[in-house]
Amino acid sequence: MSFKSLDPQDFLVSADSLTAPCWSNYAPELSTMFTSSTQVNGSSGTYFLNIYNANPDVSASAEVQFNIAYGNKLGSGSVPYNASYENLTPTRTVYGQWRNLIYGDEFSNFSFGTGVSAVTPEMQHFYVITLDRARYRQSLLPGSLNLTLYSGSFELNLTDNSGVVTTIEYCDAGRVYQVVSGSSGSPVSNAYNGYTANSGSYGLFLPDIGAIVLNASALDLPFTDGGIRLGTDLTSTAYNPGKLYTTNGTIGLLTGSAGFKSSFFLNSQETVTSDFVFCRARNGEFNYTENPSFISGSTGAILYDLFINNPQTYITTVGLYNDQNELLAVAKLSKPLKKDFTKEALIRVKLDF
Repeated sequence: MSFKSLDPQDFLVSADSLTAPCWSNYAPELSTMFTSSTQVNGSSGTYFLNIYNANPDVSASAEVQFNIAYGNKLGSGSVPYNASYENLTPTRTVYGQWRNLIYGDEFSNFSFGTGVSAVTPEMQHFYVITLDRARYRQSLLPGSLNLTLYSGSFELNLTDNSGVVTTIEYCDAGRVYQVVSGSSGSPVSNAYNGYTANSGSYGLFLPDIGAIVLNASALDLPFTDGGIRLGTDLTSTAYNPGKLYTTNGTIGLLTGSAGFKSSFFLNSQETVTSDFVFCRARNGEFNYTENPSFISGSTGAILYDLFINNPQTYITTVGLYNDQNELLAVAKLSKPLKKDFTKEALIRVKLDF
């Protein structure tokens, strides 16, 4: 075994970004969606829904793709935990949880972009689409969001505005982009630039936590004002997640109806950091070995005179050691590499983590 110290120029750090579709089986588009009848009819169905790629009531292979939750600052839209406290409801809890996650305190109000009137509204309620953690790697890929919603024959195409922003905004949940009408990270070219007239943007795209917060006030607007007449219900018996995902086929937002089919395109990304170590064996190095077949075990002399001036060895393994001579990593060559005084070798070792 022979050792050689590595020089600083023998090390190189590289970072590559890997992307892939979010949906199960690497499907690029999610156009068929299902809910669980057990959950829909349960107590959580009024404010929270899991969305599957197949019918979980009949298919054992159905997997959760994302979930939809509804949050309301005043607690409207769900039954109170205790009848004595009317505003203490699950929807108020959802609102508070996401407010703390995004803004980091319990006093901020949600704000969705800036409308054409240059007014940033304080939003009271929202829908949040959260991707199942198994559906994405490190984060969501900005610019890959393409969500088509239908209400009757009216079509609304949503994306994030990452393709046009010059300065990335950050919150306690990481990067934040506005959800606007458009495609592949670019807003539509109209007077609103992808925003509704009086309610700001359609929501927030939070790629680092795999979430899309949709502005309920914007979606509730009529078609002429950029909304889809979602009709968010503020009564205690409301089924608001079902407004965004309909189960009766008459409204057809995420599921589509009357011949119209919604679609959901979204990719994930992961930054893979690689350490490259260049191990160099120059012509005068690593030509001898301590293998017992090469030298005498008693005298340490070379057994064969031919190997004195013309030795031949085969490199099979590269080991990386620290200064304490502790083995840190081992790289195996695909086949032995012949080495003598007439040859030099450069072996590149790649460490991914």
